Amino acid sequence: MNRPPPAAPADIVRPDPGAPRRRKVPALAGPARPELVVDLGALARNWRALAARAPTAETAAVVKADAYGCGLAPSARALHAAGARTFFVAQAEEGAALREILGEAPVIHVLNGFSLDDAATVKARRLSPVLVSLPQISAWLEAFGEDPEAEACGLHLESGINRMALTSAELDALRRDPPPGLRVQLLMSHLACADDPDDSMNGRQRGAFAGRSALARPIAPGARRSLAATGGVLLGPAFHLDLTRPGVGLFGGLPFAEAEPVAHLSAPLLQLREIAEGETVGYGASWTAHRPTRLGVLPVGYADGFFRGVSGARVFLDGRPAPVVGRVSMDMITVDLTDHPAPAPGAMVEILGHHQRVDDLAAAAGTIGYEILTSLGDRYRRRWVGGPED
Repeated sequence: MNRPPPAAPADIVRPDPGAPRRRKVPALAGPARPELVVDLGALARNWRALAARAPTAETAAVVKADAYGCGLAPSARALHAAGARTFFVAQAEEGAALREILGEAPVIHVLNGFSLDDAATVKARRLSPVLVSLPQISAWLEAFGEDPEAEACGLHLESGINRMALTSAELDALRRDPPPGLRVQLLMSHLACADDPDDSMNGRQRGAFAGRSALARPIAPGARRSLAATGGVLLGPAFHLDLTRPGVGLFGGLPFAEAEPVAHLSAPLLQLREIAEGETVGYGASWTAHRPTRLGVLPVGYADGFFRGVSGARVFLDGRPAPVVGRVSMDMITVDLTDHPAPAPGAMVEILGHHQRVDDLAAAAGTIGYEILTSLGDRYRRRWVGGPED
């Protein structure tokens, strides 16, 4: 007796017999976690290249924000091995961690200044805060004015960027009544438009800093002068003074266009799928396939620093570009691999590296390379290669 086949359960969707047959896709083979590889050799070479641009000045290294997202300890060790002897961080806690890593010899400046809450850390780790206001100077003197073993401080002089710095009026007040016990080893300022060498603001700030640092000489005899971060180094010798302090250029970011990439980010293809012309992808159904399309899914999203607002971003598989399609979600992105001959689940796809620099991805996200680097997420598997310990 012939029995009819059992009905399919309601939650199983049978393919339409008239629909085109789709190729079966193999299961995922390989790692399911994105990987961030930091090239410490490239970092050291970038530092040496910037040092060569300013041969009459000492070249320091800025390693704030966990060395621009690339790992403070391995990055600082690589830079020290390359020749850096002066370092800049933003916070006292960063300076304390750096002292633990590098030992007693390097000078460590703290850019965000000083408060009495920092006093124990600053003294124990021999940090040199860059003081930015009269209240900070008063707090510094209260803590260390009579302590000859305390590290000398720095002073940040306003030259036109109008953020944190001693104003002309504050500098005049210091000159009229020089505080006893104030020992200064650095006078610095910061350029607002150094990424544009043709901006007249650069020359105006250079002149303002020259004048104000000269006025500060009586209260800071022998202090070194520093005006140039990465962009200032590239502006030429007039901006180099005694000490340069490159940061983002060390880690492969603009305006140092000749920098080698340091952060190499890749992610595995979690899944391949094929969709028909007219089907949509992702939240909001914001992207529609205009042809039969092969999609790849990568486990990286805005929780990992791949910003939701990217537009026109690409990734690279075997050196060939693949556009990001549909919205970026928290944990994944979808890319169009239709024009790739043989993608396979588990293949590693380049997000940052030689084919796509941090500023390329930043442009697609409407931001800057600094934000891309410092937003690299905690979920990446990290490896450091090319360092002094390899």
